[in-house]
Amino acid sequence: MLDLFLEDQQINIAGIIDTDPQAPALAIAKKRGIQNFTDLAEAIEESRPCIAFNLTGDISVTAYAEAQLGNANVIGGFQALFIWNILTRLKRSEEGLRIAATAFESQDVIAVTDTNGVILRVNRAFAEITGYTEEEAVGQTHELLKSERHDAAFYSAMWESIKHTSAWNGEIWSLRKNGEIYPGRLSITAVKGNAGEITHHVATLHDITARKAAEAEIKTLGFYDSLTGLPNRRLLLDRLKHALASSTRSGREAALLFIDLDDFKTINDSLGHATGDMLLQQVAQRLTSCVREGDTVARLGGDEFVVMLEDLSKQAFEAAEQTEAVGEKILATLNQAYQLGSHEYRGTPSIGATLFNDQQSGVEELLKQADLAMYQAKKAGRNTLRFFDPEMQTSVNARAALEKELRNAIANNEFRLHYQIQVDSSHQSLGAEALIRWMHPKQGLLSPSQFIPLAEETGLILLIGEWVLDTACAQLKAWQQDAPTRNLILSINVSAKQFRQANFVDQVKAALQRHAINPSSLKLELVESLLLENIEETIATMNVLNEIGIRFSLDDFGTGYSSLQYLKRLPLNQLKIDQSFIRDLATDSSDQAIVRTIIAMADSLNLGIIAEGVETEAQQQLLLDKGCTNYQGYLFSKPLPIEQFEALLKQVG
Repeated sequence: MLDLFLEDQQINIAGIIDTDPQAPALAIAKKRGIQNFTDLAEAIEESRPCIAFNLTGDISVTAYAEAQLGNANVIGGFQALFIWNILTRLKRSEEGLRIAATAFESQDVIAVTDTNGVILRVNRAFAEITGYTEEEAVGQTHELLKSERHDAAFYSAMWESIKHTSAWNGEIWSLRKNGEIYPGRLSITAVKGNAGEITHHVATLHDITARKAAEAEIKTLGFYDSLTGLPNRRLLLDRLKHALASSTRSGREAALLFIDLDDFKTINDSLGHATGDMLLQQVAQRLTSCVREGDTVARLGGDEFVVMLEDLSKQAFEAAEQTEAVGEKILATLNQAYQLGSHEYRGTPSIGATLFNDQQSGVEELLKQADLAMYQAKKAGRNTLRFFDPEMQTSVNARAALEKELRNAIANNEFRLHYQIQVDSSHQSLGAEALIRWMHPKQGLLSPSQFIPLAEETGLILLIGEWVLDTACAQLKAWQQDAPTRNLILSINVSAKQFRQANFVDQVKAALQRHAINPSSLKLELVESLLLENIEETIATMNVLNEIGIRFSLDDFGTGYSSLQYLKRLPLNQLKIDQSFIRDLATDSSDQAIVRTIIAMADSLNLGIIAEGVETEAQQQLLLDKGCTNYQGYLFSKPLPIEQFEALLKQVG
């Protein structure tokens, strides 16, 4: 191998070490045609009278005073050894020479490059590990092995280190010829010439794929449950810590659900632990299917599981509803039958939940809260969910009860329509707005604000809206049979969700035909939110109904985002000034300006105008002065049951 080190006026072991071209060893080797270390050592021994060694291992040659050999550079253990230091430090033993000769035969990748990164030499392990033969590699740059796992900053820092310290050591991802990316421990050393300039780089790469796999396995054992593959308590606590910090920053609620399987001990005792383990594995799979990808399902041990939900609503009540929805889904999923080998098993869970949105409570405290709530669920009869916060639990229970009662209210005919009169400037009756009330069997008369939002959320508004439409048409039929009330117009509110039903037009037509009423006596009050999306569908639906005589009023006008462009296209009959602009009309100049603008807009569009929420004569007079002649509000009457309303009609005429 000595011929490798005698090129270009260098004595070089593995391409590491330069020396002066007049160095005695080189002169001896060239003169005698020596091609191996053993012969060179013998030649050096013969020339020993001419050579003096100093204390550092440097060699000075008295016979060649003009030449001297610099310090040896020993890199990477025994993978690059300078022959003269080997001779000096190992007493020039044959063993040392053998080590130097075999250093390049390392099982690790060794490559020698020039300062431009062009590969000059590689060892046998290079081909075995990278897949590239020496012929394929030599002449290529180190880019040949570069993976895309590291960014430019990584490589910039690497070469800066080599520039300033002549070396770099670290872990790196490299690319094999077959495209596989693998981890390695890389050492790069700069080789310097006599003038201190860098002439070469030597890279040694140790494949650490096996070590990384072992580390991953250790990590898995440390952070994951071996039976179910779920995160264990240690990883859950770590994620919970981060979730607390994230929730504090975002202001969004998060939740923990503590889940315990009811009567799990019975399974182990009757069917054995293997069957119990099978159940736990199936529970883990079902829990994972109940949550979003970013949520955490963990097993604490035994039959205890925890679900962590992040990024919930900023509103605590809404977050509680979201948590309850997941909890109900878990209850339903875990109530389904399990197939445990030849046994079919049905079980139930008890679930405790707690919400969090700041770091006032520690992670252990939050787990304790959820655990306590879970025990409350067991006390309540099992197979249920309970919140740790008593007030939140009360609220959730009340809302759930209200939803159930709301469904029953439709079947039990507990809704009523109250009627609020609409009058002109002379207080003559024009008609009325029908407003729904709920005659609750326990709580008495409930206003729309107490149940309509829930009806919207649950979709019950569709059934309620259909009931209002039919009841209003029935009342119009009764009025049209009596001369004094024959020309009254009745307005009803239609929610956006109800209006957008595919069969809404058919519902209206069916109600009109069923009660045989004049369509022009029915006015549908629409909210401005209908104009925010699907405007073309809205216009089309309104046009169909308008063609058969239905009137339209835009309710709460001025509080939304109506566009004049769309207002011109809508088949409206009336704009309704929202009561929020009427309340302070006598004292607020801004409200006065808004009301004046709305009235002018209605005039320009040839639309009727009515003001709601009129409570004082001063308000009515101001409206009249600005050109509004139709009113609705407590100044004239509050909403009344039909009997009282008809009595009022007889008074006002």
